[in-house]
Amino acid sequence: MYDLVVVGAGPYGLSVAAHAAAAGLRLRVLGRPMATWRDHMPDGMLLTSGSRSSRLSAPDGGHTLADYRAAHDPAAGHGTPLPLATFTAYGRWFGERAVPQVEEVTVTAVRPDGDGFRVETDTGERITTRTVALAVGAMPFANRPWPLLELPPHLASHSSDHRELRRFSGKHLTVLGSGQSALETAALLAEQGARPRLVARADRLRWASPPQPPERGGPPFGPGTGRLGRLWWRAPWAVRHLPPATRVRLAETAPGPAGAWWLRERFEQAVPVLLNHRIRAAAPRGDGVRLHLTHTDGRTDTLDTEHVVAATGYRPDLGRLRLLAPQVRSALRTVGGSRLPELSAGFESSWPGLFFAGPLTAASFGPAMRFVHGADFTAPRLLRGVQRRLGDRRGATTIPRPARDGAPAPHGT
Repeated sequence: MYDLVVVGAGPYGLSVAAHAAAAGLRLRVLGRPMATWRDHMPDGMLLTSGSRSSRLSAPDGGHTLADYRAAHDPAAGHGTPLPLATFTAYGRWFGERAVPQVEEVTVTAVRPDGDGFRVETDTGERITTRTVALAVGAMPFANRPWPLLELPPHLASHSSDHRELRRFSGKHLTVLGSGQSALETAALLAEQGARPRLVARADRLRWASPPQPPERGGPPFGPGTGRLGRLWWRAPWAVRHLPPATRVRLAETAPGPAGAWWLRERFEQAVPVLLNHRIRAAAPRGDGVRLHLTHTDGRTDTLDTEHVVAATGYRPDLGRLRLLAPQVRSALRTVGGSRLPELSAGFESSWPGLFFAGPLTAASFGPAMRFVHGADFTAPRLLRGVQRRLGDRRGATTIPRPARDGAPAPHGT
């Protein structure tokens, strides 16, 4: 039986695995390294965060993005946008050096098994382990507006469906959203020869300011701005002590949608915008889609387009985490009636031995957990939570389980 199985090999999974390996845990790491970045983000994309806030976490503080860029991109400096290809290559470089082995398999189920868990993969293997860390990233939680759900994939998609945008060259597209994903997707489409239009519910587009130099004490080229933003960006541990309703609101709404400062000129010269509109209905029409829109003042409009791209973000939700056994999902304690797990200081859920990392932890530790920046906070604390749970299990004959009547189960930390 293993001490820990890490499910997911993105920035959080690799960081947790690096700390666990250094601590000598008997470990398995399952997933395609940097899969979200390699498979679900478009060529030419730039990250909104810089080197200081995009590094993965190693226990000795090494293997940083700055180390990688010094060797491979020494001309990059403060405020320089980070290319997707560079970040993806860095993540794989980190994994090769800090994690003993990553197995490129898909986990199909995580089930309770005695005092631990059984992890099943698409190869048919069944792995028994005392603890599990789910670092599945955002991909299971892509948010697709309900009016588009009945449309076939050749007419409507999510921004995460596209690695290559050239296939849309010459086509009229409608991109939904007003955040960085929508704005950059639309700009990249235009630069690949498509004719995109942006439709957004917002009354105006918002653009982030250039980052302050580090010596001025500004956030490390990330989205945490303002007094509250600095709190959740720099002190995730403090967020856990806020009222549940406040934590849920932060997880769902902060930071608000905005585009990166370096994208504004590229976008504004290439993409027409329709603001104050939301989709009321969508239906196939000829070779494309007819969108029925509602203006904020109640007026209705129609818009014909060849394809709709919903760049509408992600909504983490335990109910959509299908690999986790239903009896576990339904028993987990959640934050303030949300669909996000309540976690201990060591990232342990109310089901003993089950840990979470990444976006699903945002209601416990704040919106920084939706960014790579949060991995450095998460990895050492999650490891301590695992070590404490392993110590409890080795010294006890029985492990408490969530009460059948729905009462909260005891936390490990």
